[in-house]
Amino acid sequence: MANTYEKNWEFYQKFGGHSFPRDHLKKAIAEIEEMCNILKMEGVIVKRPEPIDWSVKYKTPDFESTGMYAAMPRDILLVVGNEIIEAPMAWRARFFEYRAYRPVIKDYFHRGAKWTTAPKPTMADELYDQDYPIHSVQDRHKLAAQGKFVTTEFEPCFDAADFIRAGRDIFVQRSQVTNYSGIEWMRRHLAPEYRVHTLSFKDPNPMHIDATLNIIGPGLVLSNPDRPCHQIEFFKKAGWTVISPPLPLIPDDHPLWMSSKWLSMNVLMLDEKRVMVDANETPIQKMFENLGMS
Repeated sequence: MANTYEKNWEFYQKFGGHSFPRDHLKKAIAEIEEMCNILKMEGVIVKRPEPIDWSVKYKTPDFESTGMYAAMPRDILLVVGNEIIEAPMAWRARFFEYRAYRPVIKDYFHRGAKWTTAPKPTMADELYDQDYPIHSVQDRHKLAAQGKFVTTEFEPCFDAADFIRAGRDIFVQRSQVTNYSGIEWMRRHLAPEYRVHTLSFKDPNPMHIDATLNIIGPGLVLSNPDRPCHQIEFFKKAGWTVISPPLPLIPDDHPLWMSSKWLSMNVLMLDEKRVMVDANETPIQKMFENLGMS
């Protein structure tokens, strides 16, 4: 409940512990295959995770759960230089998600990459605030401003998707899945070669940074107008151009589950001049074209 919108709670209560509805799955498969086709046509080497049956129950001394998916490598793998960092995650349903990527990681390891696994959290009950208020958005705004979220500081946890890199600087947010202990682990692990900067936003439910702040090129950053960054002057003083992306076109009644309509700005930069954008989002396409990108 802490990570989803109230209108979707019924969906999760109905389908929790079951497979995603078949028609959803069909669409998702078609989308991801087409995304891979486009990337290949653009000369990108595409690697795929192993198919795993996520419905199998697993048990640790602290909890039992089933898995969810391995649809989002950005959530679990962070590449810094020639090092692949496996994120520890914060959801019990994602505890073993790394297994889908192990064949790919091992292949890179054999070819000379560094491979680091961050400390795996126990995900015991103490990692979660059992009394986290979930009914009022105002409550969440207040708590987020105080740096309080559904995850506690019991042990380090983070998702890779709360970090974004620009050269030797890495920006991160404290979120529902990334705690300060996890950020501190990353800071110590990457020092002194890399600097880790913690940012915060006017966001009652932060989880993953890409639809809030997205670096799209040297000195160019997209900043979500609905979730202003409290440290945006930091970028401006460094001479960066801060761009406010256009409003998304996706209709309000489109089911988004855990995401927001600002997925429109969660783009994939193939290089400084090529960007992969949602085909329906024409305003942001025009914005990129005006910036000289294709």
